[in-house]
Amino acid sequence: MTKPDIWYVAFGPDKSLKSDARATGTVRTTKTFKSEIDAKLFARQIIAKGWSASAGTLNPHQPKQTIAASQVEDWASIGVNAS
Repeated sequence: MTKPDIWYVAFGPDKSLKSDARATGTVRTTKTFKSEIDAKLFARQIIAKGWSASAGTLNPHQPKQTIAASQVEDWASIGVNAS
């Protein structure tokens, strides 16, 4: 049986960086991962682009964890070796 995805990273362009004056809303995307390390590595890539991200665990995984956009940079740097 395949191990289910238990982590997600929601991401999109930083709200303060509008590339088009006509843009009225923020487009965000979510990607899921099987491990916290994979989610952290992906979040680091998103942050390096200057985009915002948040993360957390998917239901029904316990204990539930949510990482706010204001905390995701610190979370992504813990336990991941810099390349």
